[in-house]
Amino acid sequence: MTEDEVESLFHRLRTKNPNPRGELNYTNQYTLLVAVVLSAQATDVGVNKATRALFKLVDSPEKMLALGLDSLKEHVRTIGLFNTKSKNIMALSRLLLEKFGGEVPDDRSALESLPGVGRKTANVVLNIAFGHPTCAVDTHIFRLSNRTGLAPGNTPLDVEKKLMKVIPEPYLKNAHHWLILHGRYVCKARKPDCMACVIESLCRYNAKATIQ
Repeated sequence: MTEDEVESLFHRLRTKNPNPRGELNYTNQYTLLVAVVLSAQATDVGVNKATRALFKLVDSPEKMLALGLDSLKEHVRTIGLFNTKSKNIMALSRLLLEKFGGEVPDDRSALESLPGVGRKTANVVLNIAFGHPTCAVDTHIFRLSNRTGLAPGNTPLDVEKKLMKVIPEPYLKNAHHWLILHGRYVCKARKPDCMACVIESLCRYNAKATIQ
């Protein structure tokens, strides 16, 4: 896409949704981190159902450790890979207390040093919790970026680097939310709703004309 097209794309997404928000429920920076770790290869809806009761009991690393691994597993057992995720959450909670004073660090390398926290999770936490202009590339954003021609790439990191170059500065803080919501509800994998798409005229998707 040209610079003007990219500007128009984000202008249209912002006009449609001026104040986008992530769909994971959380109560503070720590519970946000836990929710994002749990959301890997799982839906936000499923994570929210599992954490509704959990976050009434736990809102800090101390309380998580006091809850214990077995009880945590009971709360999140409906989430895929819950055994591994539960162990990571207990381990990261311990490290937060030992190395960061119990606080979620406002730093990428520190976040990525925590068990279960990769680049995508760190980007989400940095963006939502601390307002950093990051763009976490999940399957929705990867698909949308390649399909539309916004930021084509072979890997999520390729796409992320291109997005950070092409997204106009005024849109950077909320770009992640606009793109993931558009990919989740409009530019869907199997049957994109091109007829309802506000950026359809800018999109390079060859098959869109045949979509009903």
